[in-house]
Amino acid sequence: MKIVMAIIKPFKLEEVRDALTAIGVHGLTVTEVKGYGRQKGHTEIYRGAEYAVSFLPKIKIEVAVASAQVDKTIEAITGAAKTGQIGDGKIFVMNLDHAVRIRTGEADDAAL
Repeated sequence: MKIVMAIIKPFKLEEVRDALTAIGVHGLTVTEVKGYGRQKGHTEIYRGAEYAVSFLPKIKIEVAVASAQVDKTIEAITGAAKTGQIGDGKIFVMNLDHAVRIRTGEADDAAL
């Protein structure tokens, strides 16, 4: 089992959710985060004054999937979140040792 964590642009959330649902991934955690990558933020003009925005708003999505589903999950997220512009985001994959569904007591792959 793996946890796939993706940092994406906020306006791409619904497209990513639809893409994950289409491949059979049910259940995800969404968190509003701020950060920056290579673009190091940007500058904006507000009421005639220019100021730097160091941390850009992003969305972090976390999905627990079976190991066999990781590649399809990455492809779905990449396809739905890609704009071709700087700041599209990143995807990280981490091992998941154990999972338990609280309601039923199911464990590991059955709990996903």
